Amino acid sequence: MNSFHLCILAADKPFYDGECVSLVIPTDDGNYGVQAHHHNMISAIVAGTVSFQRNDKEPHEFAAVSQGIMKVENNDVLILVDTAERPDEIDANRAKRDAEEAKEILLQKRSLSEYKEAEARLARALTRIRTKGKIK
Repeated sequence: MNSFHLCILAADKPFYDGECVSLVIPTDDGNYGVQAHHHNMISAIVAGTVSFQRNDKEPHEFAAVSQGIMKVENNDVLILVDTAERPDEIDANRAKRDAEEAKEILLQKRSLSEYKEAEARLARALTRIRTKGKIK
């Protein structure tokens, strides 16, 4: 089985560190897949859902992530993100409240920095809602 080492680190905690056979990350250009022996690269990650599979026999695991960066080098993948949460860790009601509050802020005439912060907050809340829905 072809695999690679994957390390996902959130700002507040290590999220995953182990072997992996496939990985899909959210980028500005859409989802991007990584498998064993991928070419070396660096990519920006946007708020979205990361999907990875530990081995061929197990189902994909999902995580809601905020913005960050991924480095692929010599069959080793490092992902650094502000936040990473498994679907079962997400409070759907809180995520919906956060999304509504962020939408309200976006409708108000505020400073550019407040607007950008609200955009990021909305993206994270919507990602958390979508990822929570992936629990079967």
